Amino acid sequence: MARKEQLGITIENLAKLSGVGVRTINRLLKNEDVKLSTIEAVTNLLGLDFAGNEQISLKELEKQRAKEKALYLASIVQGTSALEMQGLEDDGIKKIVSMYENEFLYGNYKDTLWVA
Repeated sequence: MARKEQLGITIENLAKLSGVGVRTINRLLKNEDVKLSTIEAVTNLLGLDFAGNEQISLKELEKQRAKEKALYLASIVQGTSALEMQGLEDDGIKKIVSMYENEFLYGNYKDTLWVA
């Protein structure tokens, strides 16, 4: 699957992120029979339609993934801050999200963008 290679995502991470088992991913990649829901889960994650046509550009897909991961990390920071009675203001959260997004897209964490 060309998109998998473009993203540099491993079969294991593709399985985790799509909610499909590794064996099933391997069967899909070998063009063996799999459920329609499996194809949908994997193609949606990769920004493709059922026929393998691009629905979301590679850049946009990477931006979406970076934002998801950034929001997740910011929620951890916010949760920790709230426990310390120091919850962050909206501007602080936006700065943290933006910082993490840039790190996932262009910085030291670029190689971890598609790690589950």
